[in-house]
Amino acid sequence: LYVPTTSGLARLWSSPGWRPKEKPLLQMRTTSIGDTRIWPVSSRRLVRKLRGPEALSTIRPSPMNRLSKDPVALFEAARDGHRLALARLMSIIERGAKEARTLGAHTFSQVGRAHTVGMTGAPGSGKSTLTAALAAVVRAIDERMAILAIDPSSPFTGGAILGDRVRMQDHVTDEGIYIRSMATRGHLGGLSLATPQAVRVLDALGWPWILVETVGVGQIEVDIARAADTTVVVVNPGWGDAVQANKAGLMEIADIFVINKSDRKGADDTRRDIQQMLELSSLGDWEPPIVMTVGTEGEGAQELWATIGEHRSHLEQSGELSLRRHDRIKAELLKILTQSFEARAQTVLQGPRRVELQEKLDRGEIDPYAAADLLLEMDTSD
Repeated sequence: LYVPTTSGLARLWSSPGWRPKEKPLLQMRTTSIGDTRIWPVSSRRLVRKLRGPEALSTIRPSPMNRLSKDPVALFEAARDGHRLALARLMSIIERGAKEARTLGAHTFSQVGRAHTVGMTGAPGSGKSTLTAALAAVVRAIDERMAILAIDPSSPFTGGAILGDRVRMQDHVTDEGIYIRSMATRGHLGGLSLATPQAVRVLDALGWPWILVETVGVGQIEVDIARAADTTVVVVNPGWGDAVQANKAGLMEIADIFVINKSDRKGADDTRRDIQQMLELSSLGDWEPPIVMTVGTEGEGAQELWATIGEHRSHLEQSGELSLRRHDRIKAELLKILTQSFEARAQTVLQGPRRVELQEKLDRGEIDPYAAADLLLEMDTSD
């Protein structure tokens, strides 16, 4: 057996007839960004298995590891079509911290071309199946679409199955479709905290259509209306009566209504209830259309796609698209400020006066509002 040394191969013991063979590594197409070379996928998968002394003398690090801490380089690699780089970008966004802020600053001025569609509705309404059918229509006309599938996190373990993509297996290997599952991580409202920045990065990377599928929501989880340009609300036959249709919340955010599983009994009654609700509402220039679909069969998916296109044209021509995006940035700024203040409050609560104020609270000498004012005054003076 031979092992590599500074002077060549040293023989530890020999085997009759065996000699080390020199074989070139598999040639791979690479992309260069500055001084960094990027492989399409991990070199560990592409380089053949080596035997004998070659296995001891050859170092095979994954080239993408060199980019894992550089979000800007990862962004440029993802722009060139490297899916591994895009996956790592999404992971950076979900983790947050300094790298996510660097990425946000780099991409903020490059957005505004993509149209974001929000798909929301109650659990079991068929959102994932309908999303898969819509993706098939998009690919049939040679358009590209990125899909962010938000899955609920367990309130007990914090884990998430991330199972929405199971219903989208037909599109997993399609280069024109990108699917990313994201966990809510305890955030209410139907979205993940990282969703807005993930949408922004996909927009900056040139994806023309971005579809965000929320978790199953109730009547008040309506965050998707602030994150999407077009909001699609999915309901099923037998979901409720006319009173349910008139309840505030989820029904008020719809730009398009979809009655999925419309081959079931009660679909016409559901359509009538929604139509009656719309007639009693102040709708403005756009009256939300009602589209009948059967997601498992793909029925109605083409009509839904055409309706989404009509709504996009209406937003652009009326100027409402710019207003919605202005309100979206404003809401995101408010959320960032709120998070910053919460983090600052936690720091103040760890200060030296916390124990003294807590004792006064316990004795009833001051009330919580007075304690909060004192803590804020101390923070301002510091």
